[in-house]
Amino acid sequence: MVGYKRYLDNVKDLTAGKELISSGMTQEADRCREALKHAAAGHTVALISSGDSGVYGMSGLAIELAREEGLDLDIEIVPGVSAANAAGSRLGAPLMLDYATISLSDLLVPWEMIRKRLEAVAGADMVVALYNPKSKKRVGQLDEAAEIFRKYRPDTTPVGICTSVGYDGEEKTVLSNLGGFLKEEIGMMSIVIIGNSQSLRMGDWIVTPRGYKGKRY
Repeated sequence: MVGYKRYLDNVKDLTAGKELISSGMTQEADRCREALKHAAAGHTVALISSGDSGVYGMSGLAIELAREEGLDLDIEIVPGVSAANAAGSRLGAPLMLDYATISLSDLLVPWEMIRKRLEAVAGADMVVALYNPKSKKRVGQLDEAAEIFRKYRPDTTPVGICTSVGYDGEEKTVLSNLGGFLKEEIGMMSIVIIGNSQSLRMGDWIVTPRGYKGKRY
């Protein structure tokens, strides 16, 4: 079993008797190569991601590197629950209609490209789930994202913040709005979901109506 140490700890109920290979953050390519090396040697290997391996995870990199290294391997991708979906379940039903997920981390994507995507999603009136919204060193991107969405949506637009969702020690879900959510505590383990023009606050829930009532599909 190969993975970032924290992710291996998350599945420790499955790791008994297995050979564990771990490494730190930003060493994703090294972990993938290690997993592929052991698989090519005939071992059954599990490469562990958080959430869903195909959403900001490791499955794409594993396929790319296998092709790059000319390896003919039997690769199986096991679906998981992405943080946006886990957060959506805590908030109610904010993702009932069209939505986008955007990471605010500019380690792999230039910030100017991220800004273009934020503008496009905001202008298209789509709900958005923001991954990696803020870190100790990267604090300005979330402010800019909020500024972009406020050009298109009123300050009353519902916003939900879920931190460490699905983990032991999960923090309380925070309900806010576009005009006030920046005052809340938000970090790298948070998911910020910003509603669209139709999203509603219903007590302790956020709902984006899909329009089922009286409709035929």
